[in-house]
Amino acid sequence: MQAYYFDDVPGDQRLPHDSGIPVSNAALASIGVILWHVPIAISTASNYSQVDTIAREREYKTIDVMAVTKEALGDLYEKNLKIFYSEHMHEDEEIRYILEGGGFFDVHENATNKWIRFVVNAGDLVLLPAGIYHRFTLDERNVIKARMFFKDRLKWVPHYRGETTDNNPSRVEYLKSISVY
Repeated sequence: MQAYYFDDVPGDQRLPHDSGIPVSNAALASIGVILWHVPIAISTASNYSQVDTIAREREYKTIDVMAVTKEALGDLYEKNLKIFYSEHMHEDEEIRYILEGGGFFDVHENATNKWIRFVVNAGDLVLLPAGIYHRFTLDERNVIKARMFFKDRLKWVPHYRGETTDNNPSRVEYLKSISVY
């Protein structure tokens, strides 16, 4: 997967915004972001097996599939894109296996106060740690379909950046895990 610093140039969020400064998988891992590529095959049973093994190892119990398209979301499409692209964190890990389409995850790097953007496409498996500030957008294809994994029940609760969220126990624990505190 390609990762780089976001260029901060105003414009359509669905464009690459590639600054030309690459970011390694090791640098992503140092902030808790883990990326795998598990190719999508015509028969996905074997792929799901590998992805499900990772999910079991991380104690995920519930799986759902989300589709973000104009057709699937109708009038809620634009509203949801704005929600996904607003800087937020979750109290649980966020893990997604991309089945179709693609987009960009931006993760906030504390050391530089910059955004790191990485590209996701079909076959990519992404894990964001609890407490990391991030955002998501589709690419210009305007479609993504992904398997979502949850520890207990279907739960996607964003906590938007602010003083309260900065002091959220999940955020504080995340910062300790990357040696900021």
